[in-house]
Amino acid sequence: MVYVLTVDQRGSRRAADRVPDALHRLRRIPTLRPFERTAGDEFQGVLIDPLSVVDAILDLVRDGSWSVGVGVGTVERPLPRQTRAGRGEAFALARQAVEAAKRDPQHVAVAAADAEAGRHAQAVLRLLAVLVQRRTEPAWKAAELVAEGLSLTEAGHRLGISRQAVGQRLAAGLWHQERQARPAAAALLALADGVPGTADGGADALARTGGSDPADPS
Repeated sequence: MVYVLTVDQRGSRRAADRVPDALHRLRRIPTLRPFERTAGDEFQGVLIDPLSVVDAILDLVRDGSWSVGVGVGTVERPLPRQTRAGRGEAFALARQAVEAAKRDPQHVAVAAADAEAGRHAQAVLRLLAVLVQRRTEPAWKAAELVAEGLSLTEAGHRLGISRQAVGQRLAAGLWHQERQARPAAAALLALADGVPGTADGGADALARTGGSDPADPS
């Protein structure tokens, strides 16, 4: 069972082509088949790790330029080398999802083999999308440094502010809440494939982050 992300640029007729920049940013995301342009202002990727799916979605919604559809299901195997040549349930569901995402205020949608689990995953992802879309630039700068492994004191030195001010920016940007919710979204995605016995993927995703914040960045 895999996750296919179909991503479409919003307002592309009035804006520059942003696909190359997005593909460059997403190269850090582990994939089964890489993100690549499919046609025009659209691109796709095939993933197997639900936490990586969450990472990719939140990177894209922060940018504010994309409608992101996630299809959770089977694919025809063997998978071709090129993502755009893939076929199967997950690809069809991703197409449905991206069309739904275009009509959603947060521009995120999930279509899954297990429709109810897909809706649950979609609800959490949309809440996370609201959070990251409303985060201010100062809060983002603090969050990015702490996510790199810097302590609050080190991040403060880098930003020219106090340790306490870094903590305030993280709190204002709901950074801790985001870190706690990411594995929950991943676990729900892992349950959405509708195949008995595959829910362990969600448990594994939760375990890899301890179900909470990473180590205290103090």
